[in-house]
Formats: sequence, structure tokens, C-alpha cells
Amino acid sequence: MNTVSTPHLEASLQRDIDLIRSKLSEMTALDEQALHQALKALLTGDRQSAYAVILRDQRVDELEKEIDQLCLAFLVRQQPVAGHLRFVYGTIKINGELERIGDYAESIARQVLLVLPLEQMPAAEKFDELVGLAVPMFHDAVRAFVERDADLARRTMHIEKQADALRNQIYSELVRAEREKRIPLEALTALMTIARRYERVADQAQNICEEALYVCTGEFAKHKAGSMLRIMFVDEHNACRSQMAEAIGNSFKRPEILFSSAGIEPRPVDPRTISFLKEKGLDISGYVSKPVHHVAEHEHQQVVVALDRRARRAFPPPPTKTIALDWNVEDPSLVEGSEEQVRTAYQRVFDYLHAHIRDLIEAVTGNNLK
Repeated sequence: MNTVSTPHLEASLQRDIDLIRSKLSEMTALDEQALHQALKALLTGDRQSAYAVILRDQRVDELEKEIDQLCLAFLVRQQPVAGHLRFVYGTIKINGELERIGDYAESIARQVLLVLPLEQMPAAEKFDELVGLAVPMFHDAVRAFVERDADLARRTMHIEKQADALRNQIYSELVRAEREKRIPLEALTALMTIARRYERVADQAQNICEEALYVCTGEFAKHKAGSMLRIMFVDEHNACRSQMAEAIGNSFKRPEILFSSAGIEPRPVDPRTISFLKEKGLDISGYVSKPVHHVAEHEHQQVVVALDRRARRAFPPPPTKTIALDWNVEDPSLVEGSEEQVRTAYQRVFDYLHAHIRDLIEAVTGNNLK
């Protein structure tokens, strides 16, 4: 529970963050190259370029897994809070966006192979213009995230509407070309798919801009009404610490977050924990201890917090999108000594959990709690 910062720890944390940033930049560069090369294949009829895009997509998939592993290791090793926690949480989310953009490039290349050769490429200038909007927008969105540049994120995200308009113009030209028998119907479907994929790059770039704002300012621009974030606290017995954490989480009254707790080998709730929390205005007298698999939708928890070493068994095996946090909190119910010493132990754990849960809520919602 020692949270004292040292120059060594700060340097270690910065090295981890820099490594994650470099991997994001590498993945972004691969995506950009693939998107440009797919356009080249489309406009010049270069099949080799299309095949190269398809074959290189595997490297993007490998980087997605590598970044996820780096983020999960960072969470366990550094136990970040506030801005650093927002950064790694946002990275896990945009990592999926980057992988999806790689998939778009591969899909475009496959569609190109279906339409080649065409005697004349309709809307060629519009395709070039669309890529000239979407790919730089994607580049700037990731740069805004990596460099934590909120102003760049705000300027960039508005380009998405221009990409929508260009896609619609391409659709119109393609339909006209098919009606005039300049392209076959099969080519119409493939070319419309290509236009839609490039426009979707701009959509994903907008999402990345929103995540950049979230990391920079705490603004959670795209929280979806009705979505529920599930956070589960796990310890050995679900008798003290995890029950306390669940009660503290619920005390913040965040309807978009569902808190739960569980134990590896559940035992009855500790009476002193019930009494201590009652003094804090938190009534857990009706709570019961539960094994992990009895928690509703336990396999779909977005965040699992282990409060002791044995509780790490509740972490889902890779590959997973679940964020696993290791807080390793002492168990005050095991403390022996005077009444004052025992109460001090409970208060110390309560204060630790309250501060960390507050940071976690602020990180995932983007709202500063009062």
C-alpha cells in the first residue's frame, strides 16, 4: 500500500509509457502505409500492392496483441492512477480502433482484387480526395492521443463530416457509372465497399480524438447512455476487503457502473467490517459472500481488481479485453492488537480503497468527483 513516489519509479513508469507510445506510432504507420498502398492498387491496377497489403495485415494483428500485453503488464506493475490510468485505459480502447483500421485496409485490398482490371476507374479523383482526408485525420488523431494534445484532437475530429460528404459523392458517381454501363454491377458493390471503408477510417479517427480528449482533460465525449461498466473486486474470502470495496464503489452512486465483489474461497462477512462500515454510513448487513462464478456475468467484467495475490486467479486468461488491476491490500480482519490498533488498520484500508476507487471512477467516466 506504499504509494510514495521515487525517481526510480517515475523513470520506470515513463519508460513503460514511452514504449507503449512507440508501439502505437508503429502500428499507426503500418495502417497508413496499407491504406495508401491499397489506394495505389485501386487507381493503378497494381495487384502486387493489393497482395502486399493483405499479407502485411498479420503484423498489425501482432502489434495489437503486443500493445494489449504491454498495457496489462503496466497496470499490474505500476498500479497507475489519475492521468496515467486514463492513458493506459484509453490505449486499450484505441488499440482496437487501430487494429480495425488495419482490417479496413485489408478489406479494401481484397475488394480491389475483385474489380481489377477496369478500363476506367470512376470517381478516381474523389477516392484520392477521400483518402487525402481520412488518412491524415487518422494520423493526427493518434498524434493527439500520443502527445496528449487536446487542441489538435478538437481540430481533427470535425473533419469526419467532410469524409461523409465525399463518400456520398463517390456513391453518386458510382451509381451513375453503373447505370451508364461503364462498370458492371459487381464492380459497383466492391467500389462502394471501398468508399465506405475509407470513410470508416475517418469515423475511427474521430473515436480516437474523443479518447485523446478523455486522456488530456477527463472529458468523456462518447459515453453511451444505457451502457453499463462492470467492476468486480476479488480477494481470498469476500469477507472484508472486497465487501468494503463494493460498498465504497456503490457509495459514489454512479448508475453507469455496476460494482460487485467475490472471493476465491468465500467465508461469512466479517462482523467487524459490517460494524466499521456502518459507522461510515454504509450498511452491508445484508451482503453475503460469493464465489467468483456466482457473480452475474462474471465473464463479462470490464475491470477486475485483485485485492490479494490469490485473487489474481480471477483474472481472465489472455487474450482478453478485461482490465486487470492488482492492488494487494492488507486484510484488516487479520490484525491483532488493541481496539485502537484494529480500528486504525480498518481505517487505513478504507482510506486506500476510497482514494483508489475514486481515481478509477474518474478515469473510466472522465468526470471529476466532488
